[in-house]
Amino acid sequence: MNTVTKILDAWSPDQLTGLDAFFLHAESARTPMHIGACSIYDPSTAPDGKVRLKDIMQFVDERKHRAKTFTQKLKQVPLEFDRPYWIDDPDFNIEYHIRHIALPQPGDWRQLMIQVARLHARSLDLSKPLWELTVIEGLDNIPNVPKGSYAIVSKVHHCAIDGLSGVEISQAIHSLKPEDKVEPYEMAPRRRRREIGGVEQVARAGFNNLVKPLQAFVYAGRMAPGALKYAFGLNRSDLKMVSSKKRVPRTRFNGIVSSHRVIESVSVSLDEIKNIRELVDGATVNDVVIAMVGGALHRYLRSKDELPDDSLVAMAPVSVRATGEKQSLGNQVTAMSIPLGTDRSDAMDRLQSAHSGAKRSKTVSSAVGARELSEMSKLAPAMVSGIATRLYSRLGLANQLSPMFNTVVTNVPGPPVPLYMSGARMVTSLGIGPVMDSMGLFHAVTSYCGVIHITVTACREMMPDPAFYAECMQESIDEYVALGEAGVKPLPRKRRPRKKTAKRAASKKKTATATRKKSAKKKATAKVAKAPAKQPGDADRPASP
Repeated sequence: MNTVTKILDAWSPDQLTGLDAFFLHAESARTPMHIGACSIYDPSTAPDGKVRLKDIMQFVDERKHRAKTFTQKLKQVPLEFDRPYWIDDPDFNIEYHIRHIALPQPGDWRQLMIQVARLHARSLDLSKPLWELTVIEGLDNIPNVPKGSYAIVSKVHHCAIDGLSGVEISQAIHSLKPEDKVEPYEMAPRRRRREIGGVEQVARAGFNNLVKPLQAFVYAGRMAPGALKYAFGLNRSDLKMVSSKKRVPRTRFNGIVSSHRVIESVSVSLDEIKNIRELVDGATVNDVVIAMVGGALHRYLRSKDELPDDSLVAMAPVSVRATGEKQSLGNQVTAMSIPLGTDRSDAMDRLQSAHSGAKRSKTVSSAVGARELSEMSKLAPAMVSGIATRLYSRLGLANQLSPMFNTVVTNVPGPPVPLYMSGARMVTSLGIGPVMDSMGLFHAVTSYCGVIHITVTACREMMPDPAFYAECMQESIDEYVALGEAGVKPLPRKRRPRKKTAKRAASKKKTATATRKKSAKKKATAKVAKAPAKQPGDADRPASP
């Protein structure tokens, strides 16, 4: 790590990054910026076959030391001269963060999704540690869910965690077996971090803003070699692709969102996904999921007569969190731009498009440096970035500016083995994401015990029929599963002849004209050479009759 970065990290411990601050500033009554999950548990594996609310509270309370998110809250800098800090909450109370409700009869899947959407639409209290757990009972009429099961809906603010650190927090309050005890040394009280006063915060803010230009040179120096190498390595087809890149089309999901949410989910076997990826050489699980989402959006927008001619584009977050940063708060991610292939009706063509698009995006990211791209978010002045983020929402710029993406598709891999909480076995787990202005559709892709769940979170005004979208997604999945079972790879495409440009055509025409003239001249010369030479007095002879 660079010396300057080490000094800054020591000077500003547990401070929000630029990306963390963006998620905090984007928070509003319409756009709560938390991520979460809906996990269903079977209590039959717990002692006595039941789990009470106080058992869950005790289980989490004994393990809250494993993740800082559970007990730390935000400390704002006066006048927002700098990004906020994380401090220990001296008034932490576990009972505030864990709640309990029940579904009305009959307790089916639709009622669960409606209740989860309502919970997700409510903002967290920013004056306390930014997380909540809500226990939901009454799930007896949900297919493939054991009787007596309950759900836990988790919410953690996006400024505190990203997808990967969210998995680590989930692991902190789960075990690999029903009987799990916390060692006494783990529960020993740790020393609280010294709280930073207002004067010291202002001094730190001045220092941080002073060294930002120096940081910019440091990050630019890291990015330059890779960027130049990538630029010089572009061939003619790459340059043509970059220069002819189309604008992202505007859809119903790229406007101003409301404060209401809808949530739906479908699932597919991981083995089926692996069979499908074999259809295209080099394809990954992510490529297959991107193609499935593209197929669902193709069907959904076509049914509304709103399918754009150009392909929709997905933003796919990529984690750059290092091994030693597993316990750190905040976001360590960058993003890739991947076409969804919604302009293609053929499923195989869409999968090939998703694979090639992801490959191009990965090439740019790896050449320039994904880590460096993420670090660049720290360079924006805190006050300026905060004002800009709020103005974007208040002025309704989402309806005036061209969208950068149409939706988010994030893949968060989960454990391949069962997890337990308070002795109850986790049956399934669905990811839930935030939506915001110009990004009213979010796809969370999670895996657990060999099953992949694609869960959509959307603005209710933009998607009033989530069950129909789930049908479109299921049809897209079934289409690819059938292709995977058939195992027939597509025929290689015939290479199309290149179109002649006007300049090249004119040059060829000029060359052809010159060649014809030269050829005519040679023929004339040869004809003269073959004619008999005139003898003296030939000019005075009369012509033959």
